[in-house]
Amino acid sequence: MINYQNRIVQEDMSTIVSQSYIQWDRMTNKSVMITGANGMLATYMVYVLAYLNETQNANIKIIATARNIEKAKARFSDLSKMSNFELIKHDVTENVNYESNVDYIVHAASNASPRFILEDPVGIINANVIGTLNMLKLAEAKKTTNFLFLSTREIYGKSIQDKIDEEAYGGFDILAARACYPESKRMAETLLKSYSEQYGVPITIARIAHSYGPGMVFDNDGRIMSDLLSNVLHNEDIILKSDGSAERAFCYLSDAVSALFLILLQGENQNAYNVGNEDSPVQIRDLASKLVELFPEKEIKVVFDIPKNMSAGYSKMGRTFLDTTKIENLGWKKVVSLEEGLKRTIQSVEV
Repeated sequence: MINYQNRIVQEDMSTIVSQSYIQWDRMTNKSVMITGANGMLATYMVYVLAYLNETQNANIKIIATARNIEKAKARFSDLSKMSNFELIKHDVTENVNYESNVDYIVHAASNASPRFILEDPVGIINANVIGTLNMLKLAEAKKTTNFLFLSTREIYGKSIQDKIDEEAYGGFDILAARACYPESKRMAETLLKSYSEQYGVPITIARIAHSYGPGMVFDNDGRIMSDLLSNVLHNEDIILKSDGSAERAFCYLSDAVSALFLILLQGENQNAYNVGNEDSPVQIRDLASKLVELFPEKEIKVVFDIPKNMSAGYSKMGRTFLDTTKIENLGWKKVVSLEEGLKRTIQSVEV
């Protein structure tokens, strides 16, 4: 279980807060509500706010919500004694009643695991659509400064061009087993825009691609990075269920979270921003080999065990370049290489 005092986490906090292009002073004396706080990205956002309070006396009120309150209590045990940290048990599919002021809302409550997409597709839709509506109602009532929604690159569908900017959209098989996830994220984005137009709630959207890092789910998740890192952590041979020719580009957690805070604080109202790292695209088989090389002490190897049929829970959108020019124009910079990110993720568990 990840925790705030973890050495890797603390180093990442220092890196994130040192990004001078982010106008951190905008959060001083503000209150921030983050839904789905147990998620990897949301957890780091909570930790960053706590770090700002500790190191810069920012006096930020942190309101973290989670369905699994016991897991959240463990994840945020190091913050429990802080007077400006509040942990609330809440399912976003239900109305939220919160009496105090809320200046910023980050709606991160969702699940992208292929396992849950197959086992609970209605739950995925509920969190993304009904949950978004409920949080927008709160944002309207509290007259929030901004509402940040964590979306996905999958909303672009099957690519119609080689480079995906924020205005490139392709088609979907709406009856595919996995459609519940990207389609409900699409609906949520439309809801955000509509609510902003009709009720004047400021909104911004982050379309995130393949983030990884400390606090991610390793076991029984179904996403390729989780599966591979789980093998490394358990000193197991890396079993590939395909020829590994598929290419992905992964973004380390601290870089992704820096982008999220930049969008929250400086993103343009009613705009979406791509968040990903295309600096080191890698084929899955090469990623597996890289992990073997980075951790020779594990004495593991890559093994191919290719089934006849791929699980319906996996994305089949294919590989296209995610254009991050829009957020880079706000000042965003990626600072963690793939090799460093992989090492830091494993070290965060083993320290």
